[in-house]
Amino acid sequence: MDVKEFVDTVVIPLHPFHLSEETSIVKDAFQLDVLERYAAEIEKKLSGRVLLAPTYLYLKKSNAEQEVERLNAWVNDMKEQPFTSVYFFTFDSTWKKAEQELSGHLLWFPGMKTGDLKNPETTKFIRTQAEEISELIRAEW
Repeated sequence: MDVKEFVDTVVIPLHPFHLSEETSIVKDAFQLDVLERYAAEIEKKLSGRVLLAPTYLYLKKSNAEQEVERLNAWVNDMKEQPFTSVYFFTFDSTWKKAEQELSGHLLWFPGMKTGDLKNPETTKFIRTQAEEISELIRAEW
């Protein structure tokens, strides 16, 4: 039996990339780290059913229609495999405007601006949130 038969869900973190805005570099780096931790926790909790795709990075000021098109091309390529569910994770609320055009489920999280990822409270918060997100995905199966 091929393990590929059971992995039917893809998680794609979405994150803006813009080094030109110096005021937000620290916040953006922190949010990227948190987003990837969410995704990794969910992959661990749903091991055997979920593939964690590389983070989809895009310029904050890029054309939204082009980004939706590019992202959907990623999804179309992934659906060449037996993936039946695709989830996009993001802190960027601008994706909500294009949600209907995406070839998957968008999960937008209110962003944590800063914090200490080594702090036990932050780690506990991420794990608790990841458990709730995992339950949401399980309910879709």
